[in-house]
Amino acid sequence: MRILHHLPLSPQSRLARLLLGEKRLPYELVIEKVWEQNEAFYALNPAGDVPVLVEESGLVVPGARVICEYLEDVYPDTALLGRTVGERVEVRRLLDWFDRLFQQEVTVNLLGEKVEKRLFGQGLPSGNVLRQGYKNLRFHLDYIGYLAETRTWLAGPSLSAADFAAAAHLSALDFLGDINWKHAPSVRDWYARVKSRPCFRSLLSDKVSGITPPPHYADLDF
Repeated sequence: MRILHHLPLSPQSRLARLLLGEKRLPYELVIEKVWEQNEAFYALNPAGDVPVLVEESGLVVPGARVICEYLEDVYPDTALLGRTVGERVEVRRLLDWFDRLFQQEVTVNLLGEKVEKRLFGQGLPSGNVLRQGYKNLRFHLDYIGYLAETRTWLAGPSLSAADFAAAAHLSALDFLGDINWKHAPSVRDWYARVKSRPCFRSLLSDKVSGITPPPHYADLDF
């Protein structure tokens, strides 16, 4: 059985889980407490980050973007990186948007302050950092809403890894109760469609010690 080393609230890990699920590839989850700096895990991925996919053959595939490209190369039947050259460019542009901009401007400021600081023993959240994160989140929700209103899916006519990348970040923040969906109806409608995919079920059943998600988190109809 292939194994995915992950953390439940890591958006990158969630993206890998969604891609594997959408491609109907069975896998087992292993929680990797990266703050413990496990030497065996560093042997798999010297960067010390999750996710890391280990195939049945023993092949190690580290990092969400590498996993995304690998799965598309090896299991292409369910195409998630676009069907035309233009679609593939747009999917990758949005993957970069969420992997870089959303991560730096929103996820680090909210999830990082509220969860990662506690896990890494780095003290209490900074109010200033949280306020900046919420301000940045409003901008990103506006942009996701624009894409959702003007396209069938975020990158174009087909469901793609771009939708799952966005949903991975938003689902982690939603677990913390950080998204006011009433202020982003277009995003909410798009997210409800992604959230209803079978591949999303394992995310909706996640449990994290010390954190209770809001009631709507696992509700497909909000």
